[in-house]
Amino acid sequence: MRPLREKFMKSIYDYKVDDSQKNPVSLSDYKGKTLLIVNVASRCGLTPQYKGLQELYSKYSNKDFEILAFPCNQFGAQEPGSNEEIKEFCDINFNVSFKIFDKINVNGSSASPLFKHLKNEAKGVMGSEAIKWNFTKFLIDNNGSVIKRYSPQTTPDKIDKDLSKILD
Repeated sequence: MRPLREKFMKSIYDYKVDDSQKNPVSLSDYKGKTLLIVNVASRCGLTPQYKGLQELYSKYSNKDFEILAFPCNQFGAQEPGSNEEIKEFCDINFNVSFKIFDKINVNGSSASPLFKHLKNEAKGVMGSEAIKWNFTKFLIDNNGSVIKRYSPQTTPDKIDKDLSKILD
């Protein structure tokens, strides 16, 4: 049974997460912004998507757009590093300037409450809530509503079309 507090959470703004230094961050800080929330990994075949994510961020960050990246080690142990190692990897290899948060779980009983909410709001293939792999992406409108879920194989350039409709 879910805790009573979780049952009544309606928006991503009701959640708190930890940044990569383990400082609490209220997602209400992002009110009014369009968000792309992604579970990421440094040793995955899809890791080159960081480049495309950074390109999206560079293109739209001046239009109240943010990318929130959450490292996850649940898929093939492809994110084994510490938060510091992950951030360094992203800086050196992709010059990432969007926010990278604390490593989390996205599936199972220890899944982040934020990701439980995202999965409930935007189901995957055939109504599945489970995240299948690294680089699953959730698009959140500027009112905090989850409007779309993208598969890990959906590259950031394909998301650009949706973003341009929302942000231009």
